[in-house]
Amino acid sequence: MQNDYDVIVIGGGPSGLMAAIAAGETNSRVLLVDKGNKLGRKLAISGGGRCNVTNRLPIDEIVKNIPGNGRFLYSAFSIFNNEDIIAFFEKLGVALKEEDHGRMFPASNRAQSVVDALLDRLEALNVKVLTNCPVRQIIFDGNRTSGVVLENGGKMAAKAVVTAVGGKSVPQTGSTGDGYPWAEQAGHTISELFPTEVPVTSDEAFIRGKTLQGLALRNVGVSVLTPKGKPLITHQMDMLFTHFGVSGPAVLRCSQFVVKAMKKWKLRNVVMAIDAIPDKNEEQVFQELSRQIKTDPKKTVKNNLKGLLPERYLLFLLERSGIDGHTPCSNVPHEKLRMLAGHIKHFQFQVNGTLPLEKAFVTGGGVSIKEIEPKTMASKPMPGLYFCGEVLDIYGYTGGYNITAALVTGRLAGLNAAAFALEN
Repeated sequence: MQNDYDVIVIGGGPSGLMAAIAAGETNSRVLLVDKGNKLGRKLAISGGGRCNVTNRLPIDEIVKNIPGNGRFLYSAFSIFNNEDIIAFFEKLGVALKEEDHGRMFPASNRAQSVVDALLDRLEALNVKVLTNCPVRQIIFDGNRTSGVVLENGGKMAAKAVVTAVGGKSVPQTGSTGDGYPWAEQAGHTISELFPTEVPVTSDEAFIRGKTLQGLALRNVGVSVLTPKGKPLITHQMDMLFTHFGVSGPAVLRCSQFVVKAMKKWKLRNVVMAIDAIPDKNEEQVFQELSRQIKTDPKKTVKNNLKGLLPERYLLFLLERSGIDGHTPCSNVPHEKLRMLAGHIKHFQFQVNGTLPLEKAFVTGGGVSIKEIEPKTMASKPMPGLYFCGEVLDIYGYTGGYNITAALVTGRLAGLNAAAFALEN
C-alpha cells in the first residue's frame, strides 16, 4: 500500500475540513481526499454566498431547530459547541457578525474568506490534500478499518478513516451519496433518505393556472395539517407561490413534515394552511374587516381593504369567498365577510409532495445515529471508522443549524480518529 497515514478524511466539505484540521492539530499524519477539483464547494455557496457559519442561539434552541435527531448532539455540544465554532474562526482571523435569529456570518460577507481560512489552516498543519481523487471503497481488514482504495486503483493505508462525504442534496458540490454503501459494508443501517428544506409541489388549479405565481407573503403562519385537520407543524416566516407549488423559508421548514405525513398516513395529498394575519384571531380579523368596509360604504371592497394584504392575494381570497372586488362595500353580505376572515386566517390547499432530493438543501435520513458513539462519532460496529456531517441521519432547518452540526461532528470525528490512530 502507498503512503501510511494515521487518519484519512474523505470529503472536503464543512465537516471534512473541520475533521482534517482537528486531526492535524494532534500532529498526526493526515490525508484529506476529495473527488472534486476544489475543497469547500458547499461552504462557498452556502448562505447565498455569504456562508452562515453557525448560530448563536442557546444550545436547547439549536437542538429544537434540528428536528432530525438534534438531541443526539447534546453529548457533542458538551465538548465543542456553537460558541467554540465562533472562537475557532476568530482565532483563524475570520471576524464574525450576528444577524437576525442568531445567524453568524463572516464580517466580510464573503463565504470565500471562511474557505480560505480553513485551507490556510490545513496547509499550516501539513495536512496532505488530494483533489480530483474519488474514493472507490474503504478497506476493512478483518474487524478494523485499514485504509481506502482510490478510483484509480491506488491504495492508501491508514489506522482510522473519517467519512465526511455529505448526503445526496446539492449534488453539484459532490454530495452524491457515496458514503452510504461504505457504511452498509461496515455493518451500518441507513435510515431512508428523503428531501428536507425543499420546495413543495401542488396540482391545485390556482397553482396550475399560475394565478399567484411569483407572489411573496411576508411573515405568515404556514402549517402542515394532519388528516384530522390539526397542525402537525407551523412556521411563521415568509413564503412564495411558484409555478409548481410553494416555496420560501416557511415552506422549506415545513417540507420534511409534508414528506413524513404522506408516509405516516399513506396519503397522496397533504393539506397545508396559510394564516395571513398571525397576530390576530379570526374574530378580530372579522371585526377589522367590518370596521374597514363601514368607513366608506360607497367605495368598492377591493379599494376599501387595500393594504390589508398584498393586492393579488386579497383579490384571490375575495374571489374564494364569493365576493366581487368591484362590489360597493354596502352590498357585501355579513356571511361572506365572515368567510373572507376565515380564508385570511386559514386558507387551505392540497400539496402532493416536494421537489426531488437533488433539489433539496438538506438530506433527511442517513447513517443511523444508534450505531454511532455520540461523544466521538466512532462507528460502533467497525473500529477505526468515523462519520460526520450530512452523511449521518441528522438534519436541521436552514439558518446555520446544519453547518453547526457538521462542524461539531467533524471536530469530534477528527480528534477521536487521531486519538484512535495514536493508540493503535
